[in-house]
Amino acid sequence: MRHERQVITDPGAGPSPLIDQFGRQVTYLRLSVTDRCDLRCTYCMAEHMTFLPRRDVLSLEELYDLAQVFMRGGVRKIRLTGGEPLVRKNIMQLFELLSPHLQNGDLDEVTLTTNGTLLARHAEGLFAAGVRRVNVSLDSLDPARYAQITRWGRLDAVLKGIDAALGAGLKVKLNAVALRGAFEHEVDDLIRFAHGRGMDLTLIEEMPLGEAGHDRGESFLSLTDLRRSLAERWTMVAVEDRTGGPARYVRLAETGGRLGFITPLSCDFCASCNRVRVSCTGDLFTCMGQEGSVGLRDALRGEDSAAVVGRMIRDALGRKPKGHSFEISGQAINGIARHMSVLGG
Repeated sequence: MRHERQVITDPGAGPSPLIDQFGRQVTYLRLSVTDRCDLRCTYCMAEHMTFLPRRDVLSLEELYDLAQVFMRGGVRKIRLTGGEPLVRKNIMQLFELLSPHLQNGDLDEVTLTTNGTLLARHAEGLFAAGVRRVNVSLDSLDPARYAQITRWGRLDAVLKGIDAALGAGLKVKLNAVALRGAFEHEVDDLIRFAHGRGMDLTLIEEMPLGEAGHDRGESFLSLTDLRRSLAERWTMVAVEDRTGGPARYVRLAETGGRLGFITPLSCDFCASCNRVRVSCTGDLFTCMGQEGSVGLRDALRGEDSAAVVGRMIRDALGRKPKGHSFEISGQAINGIARHMSVLGG
């Protein structure tokens, strides 16, 4: 793919860092490339989704142009997300466009979050483009339960993808959404599987985004409670390791592997937030747990796009909230209406 569009450098923004009203510097961009997915995970989206028309979705060139604006503002890490990013047609071309920025030092890391179903097809290409680390969503090692959670997914395709990624030299971290019930009896197997293959495992509380088709008050599992239960079986050693995101890690003495916890509901992780998200339609979300967004698409498609978009991003960061609005009240889980696929996981 030839990338012929040239983004105009924004002389007003220059290389100054992107800093919000609370003094937090944004160095991490989560960039959604599609709202589409080949699965329908129960905690993520409805079974019968209506997806966006193609004209509303940023082109690969526009996604790259937008990434450059953020890089000039000091973003050092870009994670491509979806939906499922690997279902996007020609998605490897975007990784190839970003690759030189890894080589020249503009970026420290380009990575992605994937459900793993198409990872076997793309693992070697990702490594060749400079990707060194991927997150794979995997909530169960039981084929029947995996199919139930994803509504029609095949576990064997994900396991093949993980094997291919490791074989290509990629470091793999598994993400698992913790739900009350069967998961509590499977989490030890996930730990053994991940650590036995040299992979980190991060446990994530269910986030109240969109209509999931089940009662979140019944499915929600506090990681504070789960961690207390795990501590009865595993020896957790505190570590200061960070990977740029919200996870907090411990190392298990029995395996030597790392176990992460992302706790948007039971514990505040907003104080050190260094992230913003952009949807595949160009909507900038300075906080995934708030309704507000700023549309960048029209400006990106206009004249002097980088200058205008750069100013819009800085203005939005001036209104970035201190924290999310997720809340637990008794058995009620208060969240927001949009689906996870709108803002990329």
